[in-house]
This record gives sequence, C-alpha cells and structure tokens, in this order.
Amino acid sequence: MIWRLVVLGGVYVLFLGAEGSSRGGRTVTFSRTQQDESQGQGRARQRRDTSSSSGTPRPFHGPPFTSCRTPLTPDEHRVLDDNTQETGFNGDDGAHVILTWVGDGTGVALVLSTFSAPIDSFMTGGSSRLYRSTDYAKSFHDISHQINHTFIREEFEVSVGPGSSVILTADIPVVDHPGGIIFTSTDAGATFKFIQLPFHLAQRITYHFLNPDYLVALSIDGGLWLSLDFGAKWTKVHDGVHSFSWGAGIDMFLSFSREDTVETDERGDLVLKRTTDLGKTFTTIHENIFSFGYIGAFLFFSVMEDPRSPRVMYFSSDQGETFSRALLPSASTEQFYSILDGDVDMLFMHVDNPGDTFFGTMYTSDDRGILFSKSLERHLFDGHRKSDFTNITSLRGVYLTNKLDKDGRIRSVISFNRGGMWRQLNKPENVECEDQVKNCNLHIHGEHSRRNRIVPMLALSEPTAIGLVIAHGTVGDSLSSSQHPDVFVSSDGGYNWRGTLKGPHHYSILDSGGLIVAVETQREGQVKTIKFSTDEGQCWKSYNFTEQPFFFAGLASEPGTKAMNVSVWGFRPEEDGQPMWVVVTIDFQSLITRECNDQDYEEWLAHATDEGDLKRKGCLLGVKETYRRLKKKSVCRNGRGFVVSKKQSPCLCTREDYVCDYGYYRHVNTSECVRQNAANKTLELCLNGEEDELLTAGYRKVPSDRCEGGFNLQLAVQTVIRPCGVKPSLGPPPARSPSPITHFDTARERLVLILVCAGAGVIVLVVIVSAIIAVKGVVQGTSSPVYRFSNLRIQDEDNSITVDLESATSSNGTVCPQDSDDDLIE
Repeated sequence: MIWRLVVLGGVYVLFLGAEGSSRGGRTVTFSRTQQDESQGQGRARQRRDTSSSSGTPRPFHGPPFTSCRTPLTPDEHRVLDDNTQETGFNGDDGAHVILTWVGDGTGVALVLSTFSAPIDSFMTGGSSRLYRSTDYAKSFHDISHQINHTFIREEFEVSVGPGSSVILTADIPVVDHPGGIIFTSTDAGATFKFIQLPFHLAQRITYHFLNPDYLVALSIDGGLWLSLDFGAKWTKVHDGVHSFSWGAGIDMFLSFSREDTVETDERGDLVLKRTTDLGKTFTTIHENIFSFGYIGAFLFFSVMEDPRSPRVMYFSSDQGETFSRALLPSASTEQFYSILDGDVDMLFMHVDNPGDTFFGTMYTSDDRGILFSKSLERHLFDGHRKSDFTNITSLRGVYLTNKLDKDGRIRSVISFNRGGMWRQLNKPENVECEDQVKNCNLHIHGEHSRRNRIVPMLALSEPTAIGLVIAHGTVGDSLSSSQHPDVFVSSDGGYNWRGTLKGPHHYSILDSGGLIVAVETQREGQVKTIKFSTDEGQCWKSYNFTEQPFFFAGLASEPGTKAMNVSVWGFRPEEDGQPMWVVVTIDFQSLITRECNDQDYEEWLAHATDEGDLKRKGCLLGVKETYRRLKKKSVCRNGRGFVVSKKQSPCLCTREDYVCDYGYYRHVNTSECVRQNAANKTLELCLNGEEDELLTAGYRKVPSDRCEGGFNLQLAVQTVIRPCGVKPSLGPPPARSPSPITHFDTARERLVLILVCAGAGVIVLVVIVSAIIAVKGVVQGTSSPVYRFSNLRIQDEDNSITVDLESATSSNGTVCPQDSDDDLIE
C-alpha cells in the first residue's frame, strides 16, 4: 500500500492504493545520505557532495520506563553466528539500491543499483548493476549481463507483477530512438528478454492485478498502449490520454483530452471513458471532468458543473454504469479532497478547510460512496498534504490518526469502529507522567514526523500478527517535537500500550508476530547490534551481528511476515576509503527450532475491554471475534503454513453500530446524533440524476456492520422524485416506475406543500445571514493559526529550543519512500 497524490479537478485527491505488485511492501529503497557519505569516506570522490549537515540540539527524553533485557547464552550466540551471512557489493558506486521481492515464498530478491552522472560532469547517462538472490537475501550474484549492462531507469524501479513476472525499463534518450527498451522476465529474474517498444514510456508499465500478460502503458505523446502477451506486441487503443486505471475484471477507465493541451485538466475539459473489452470499444461516462480515481469498488471524479461554482465529487459503485454526486462540502481550487482509505464497503474522505489551516474534516461514506457523515473534525493535514491516517491492519475496524486542536497542539486519536467514534490513546501501562502534566496520553508519530525526520518509521501492523502494533510516540498532553521519540507496542490492537524501546528504531515483524526485530537508529554512528523479542516486545535480547560496524541504511524482510530472517543494510568504507554497500542477513530459524503446537496458542476475544456493558464485551461492528493466537510465553515457530483462525458470533445492535446520517453530527457530551442546522428531518439529495427527499432519524448503520436486533431505529424512507438538473450519463436514463406521489390534490397536501416551501425560504434566509457573518469573521480574523508542529521548524515554547529539521539527517528516509511530484497525475 502506498500514498499517491492525484490531482482531481484541480483539487488534490490523495488516496491509498496499490500501484502494481512491486510496491506495497515488495520494494524498499536504501540510500546513503550526504552526512553518512562524508563520515564513511576516507577520501571523497570528486563527483560526490561531501558537505555534512550542521549539528542540531538533541531532544530530551520523555517519561522513563523499563523493559526486560535478557542476555544471549553462549549457545544462542554461536547458533546465530553460524546462521548470519554478510555480503559486500565491492566496487558498486550506486548512491542507493532498490530491493524488490519476487513472487510469494520464493526466496528470490532482486537488487538494482544505479549511479546517475552529475549534470556538470563529462559523463552522460549513468550505470546500473543488477543482483539476484535465491536464498532470502543471504547471498547475491551479479546478473547485470542478463540485461546487457544497460542503464535502467531508476524512477521506474524493478516492476514486479503477479506470479514471477519482472519488468525493467532502460534509460535511453528519446532523440534518435523510435521507442524505448524494456527487459521482461517470467522466471523471477533468472533470464530476461529484450523488447523494443514502438513508443517511449511516460511512466512505469502497469500490470493487470491478476493476469501478468495484460500490460498497459502511457507514452510521452499521450497514447495509451495495451499488450496481451507480456509486452511482446503492443497496440495503441487511444490518443490524448491524461490518466488511466484498471477497474474490476478487465474494465479500464481513462481520461483524455479532445484538444490535446497540457492545461486541459485545469479547465475541466477532460472526458472520462470506460472499456470492458480491452480497448476494442469505449463508452463515455462523463464529460468536462478534471480527473478521476478508482479505489476499492468506487470510481470517483470531480466536475465543475458551473464556471462560477466550486468543484464537486461524483461516485459510482457499479463501474460507472450510474453515478451520483457525493453529499460532501464542495471545494475550491485552493482546497483539496483526500481519499484516505477505501474498500468495497466504504470510503474515508478528508475535506480540507479553507485557508492554510493545516487541518480539515474527515468523513465516512455509505456503501455507495454517496452519503458521507462527519467522522472527525480538525483532522491534521500538513503543508505538504501529508496525513497521519493509518489503518491498523492487525485488528478489524481500527484506525489511528492525529488532529490539530484549537490550542495548536497535535494529539493522537484512535477509532475501533471504522471512524464511528474517536478517542485519545491510553497512557502506556509502564509510563508515568510528571505531576504538572494535566492529561497523560500516548501520542503517535505519523507521516508528518517521518517526513520531518523525527522518526525513521511509521506505525507497523500486519494482518497475520493479530492485535500487534509497533509505533514511535511520546507520552504527555500532546505530541512533542522536542521529546525523544520512543517505541511503544500494543498487543490488543491499540487499546493498551507499553513502552518497549528507548529512542527511535527501525523494526520489523517476523513469523506472523512470533518474532520482532529492531535496530536502533544511530544518526552519527555505526551499528553492529540487532535486538529481537519473542514475546511481543516485553523482553529483548541483543546480538552483535558483525565485528565491523557500518553505517545503517535500513531493515528488509520478505513481505507477509512469514519469514524468519531479516537483512540489515548499510555501507562501510572499503580499503581505498570509498563506501561499499553491505547486507547482513540473520536467520533465526535455527535459533527458534521448535514448531508450535496446540498448547502454545490461546483463545483471545478481540475488542474485549472492561468498559461498557459486559454482555457486549468484544462486540465490534456487530460481531464478536475470537482469535487463536500465540501465547507470549511460547517460544516456538508459527511457520510458513500458519493461517489466522477466528470464530465469529453476531451481537445485538446498539447506537455504537450506527454513525450519524448526512446532516447530523454526534454531540460532544452524548452519543446522540443531532441535526446540524434545521429541525426539519427532510434532506434533499441527488441520487442517479434525480432529486430525492430522504426521511431519516439521523442514524445509519456503519458499513460492514453485521449486528442483529437490539437498537432499532425503524428508518422510514419516503422519496419525492424530481429532476435533479444534472444528467447521470450521456446515454438514455434507466426506466423507472412511476412515483406514487406525483401530484398534490387534497387540501391537506397543498397545506403541507405551502409549509414546506415556507420552511425552505426560512432556511435560505438563515444560510445567507450565516454566510455574511462567516465572511465578516474571515475578514476580521487575519491572524495566522499557531501551528506548534511546523513542517519547517519545530519549536518547543516551554524550553525555547528550536530544531531546524531541514538540516537534520535521516538515518533512512527511504524505508517508506516519500511521495514526489512524480506522483501527480497531470
């Protein structure tokens, strides 16, 4: 899973999704920072920048805590020594390396090292080296000859698709070449095939998510090309394409420009089309769009219906057959929407507040992506349009994020029911705050902190490690920029936490949660020690994996947490003083030899807390889930065949199974949903091109909630169908049965109509007055908000310490690759 920034109608739409199989945990990039290079070189290469970053004050430590430390026995040390392999990439001049895992459980990894010549040098282009491992990164072999020592385009990485398919893209000049060059492999990189393309690639080739033979490519002249035989033959299926995306099955969506101008998307002149037969025929979905996206089961796009109006969002849950305007606040060109997460049941949407406020409002959708309810106000979104929103994948329904409160401080909140309710995190059980601290809670560092080089990693959870969460955080009233970040762990999906490691670390989950490994971040020194725990971070052992320390770049392990080995990447100076890439792989399988049996597991009821009704203990989203998971005291191997086992039973419905419906919000002091503006329960909305009136009690069930009986709202829904004014598609509208309510014939019905019209007039008047007051407030309130967690400089007001994060050095800013302008779909 990756973050992508998509320009949607001039409004930015950021969404979490998968872009090919080579991303989302399969690919990791390790880099040498300028400071590391200057420290690691005996003498500097003339073509490298050896300037070092200026020193910055060190943050102070937070509240103390203790965690168990157990020394290794001589036998354990000897076993690990016998199962630790070190590989040095002698003579490799790459500034960074890209590690990609191929296939599932194959043990195959490819490493691409590239060196691009500086612009002011006499060299042109650059050089690449390709290495291959078949033993889970224990050893590597140089296979550069398989691709004729060709310079590979670094930004396209090693593109891995379903099965064992691999694509490498050559970096060749456009001039004097009719098309680009790719190398394809169907045997996990054992052999490669040279293919001359009839076009030059504008971006990396996109795999179909199931069939590796189906490839889609966008050329630099806007042509959309399709291959059905893994790149052997290509056919142009459309011209003037701006962006494209696979849909369900073999459906594909694209936006194109009739005028073929660069600024078309800014004017909203793009046309959205769909093909269901791999480019043979196309159907127009909507004209005059800005951009579009596809996530989960939802197609979405933004439209400016009137040149004087803000852009609005439209959603479709049936592959574009029908679509409706999302009931969300509209956004101007200075604002943005952000799709934080989505699946077949619902979407999380962030709507930016006007102005440079660094926050907005988070909404959750219904299962159609149309009705959106307010989930969290003052949701943090920094100046780089980065969010700390995190899906805790180790437990169903859990999400974590940060909010910017009115006092200018950042505080962490967590939801255990898919955004229905949010609350602050509990204080770690082994940490005590000082007396002067009013509110003692755990606050988690997110993407904003990682981007500012405060922490090297984000919160980590895996679906196979039930309930396990590892994250950097600080304890106190709010997230502190001047407090040293420590590592905290939760074993129950975020309900309870425990301090486990002091200072920032890189960490990884192995053996489906049966093993955790960590390496402490050393900003100015070298590393030689790895820590590991077999009881979810309660106790740790340390192992010195090398006698020659090196500058640390990051950790890598096979995705999926099934592996028992981990690789430590870094570099050390060679004999001539030049840096050499080094990888040390430690295999814990020989240390933890016993296979787990039934006595090593326990039944664990998820979401079971001491709060609330004991009868509903463990109920979440309508069901109780009991998992079979490893006991903390059991030291054994789950193994590659481990499968998560759980039992489910339905629960009675309560208000917690409902979110506030459109036009309602949850009151701060109660669990009731309150109407936002008027007392009238009738809400107007546009569904499938028609204007409806929805009668609601203010609640709707959380998508994917499966509760039964209990709290029953008996929602009475009655619609009065009228033309909406905006047609849903360019084709004929679907036939509908006549509405039973089409005329107002009786005196009572006429009276109701008069009262409704009068009420509507009052509402319009109230809205106008409110708008005038709001404009006056904006004009009068000219001062900028106090943002105590600035993306440029972080200042602790109580201690008068200023840390210039632009000059701070990251130990590894590439374990989670940062977004760049390349992620903008123009």
